[in-house]
Amino acid sequence: MGNNKGQLKRAKRKKRRGRPLLLVLGIVLVLAAGSGLLFKKQLALFAFHAFFENNIKSTLEDSYVPVDEADEQTEDQADEPFSLLLIGTDQRESEPARSDTLIFSVVRPKDNRMLLLSIPRDSYATIVGYKGDVKSKINSAYAHGGVSMTINTVENLLDQQIQYYATVNFKGLINIVDTLGGVELPITKDIVNKQKDHEKFTIEANKPIYSGEEALNYVRYREDSDFNRTARQREFIGQLFNRIKTFSNMTKIDDVIRIGGDNLQTNMKPDKIIDLAESTFKASPQITSYMLKGKDAMKSGIYYYILDEDDVKFANEVIGKWLNPDTNVMDLSIEEAS
Repeated sequence: MGNNKGQLKRAKRKKRRGRPLLLVLGIVLVLAAGSGLLFKKQLALFAFHAFFENNIKSTLEDSYVPVDEADEQTEDQADEPFSLLLIGTDQRESEPARSDTLIFSVVRPKDNRMLLLSIPRDSYATIVGYKGDVKSKINSAYAHGGVSMTINTVENLLDQQIQYYATVNFKGLINIVDTLGGVELPITKDIVNKQKDHEKFTIEANKPIYSGEEALNYVRYREDSDFNRTARQREFIGQLFNRIKTFSNMTKIDDVIRIGGDNLQTNMKPDKIIDLAESTFKASPQITSYMLKGKDAMKSGIYYYILDEDDVKFANEVIGKWLNPDTNVMDLSIEEAS
């Protein structure tokens, strides 16, 4: 009888050894459910480091793609401001690959602030390195020369250096949003894509949560104006931040990173991305948004967005101020150029 009891105890111990991480994670979640917000954040950070960091780093290593052979990022100061060009690609079957979204970002980790400066996709700009630097729509730079030509073109336009880039395939957003259980979007009127040469869809207004496909249609809808379109893209980024940092989505981080990694290319090393992810857990960054201004124009029967030269100069000054580590937080607000 005693022998049987000993075998039974050993069998139970062996079974328990197979699931220690699940048990500890379960305790973390139960404790968090009954604690205050601050304690939840501390537990979230513990769970992040204990269970997900190594898996995330391994996934992100496959996403690391330098711009060229000379692009070897040096270790910068963790709290130093840095620039990041966000390139959203949304290739359709009938279209060449182009950058559907261009956002020049400045991240100030120490102040937990982020600048999102949108560049309209149809902006008339010099495409650096293509046919003697011809002028065309800025989103064509990606089609002609990929990330390298896009970076050179944006640097030439804004006269500011880009330290990092990140290309994101918008198709991956569908799975990410659905994995997070949807996302909140401020849609107060039905959005209907109805032009004959556009994919047809309708996004109903005033829904509490929107699916991944609805979110994708929300950010790529372009039948009103580039101004509204880029505003929707920045709104979506903010709402996605809010959704990811909720504690209820803590156990889904591994899936989100895996999906994101499959649709991401960047020259930012995994350790830096993980540091930024940890900062997001502590507090969502305060986002300041701006879009380059201009006017509509037709050239040889083709639509372009002609950027205002004074506004481009103003954007250059704003970026410079944000990249300067000595700039006071109170001086980061944007007073738009007249």
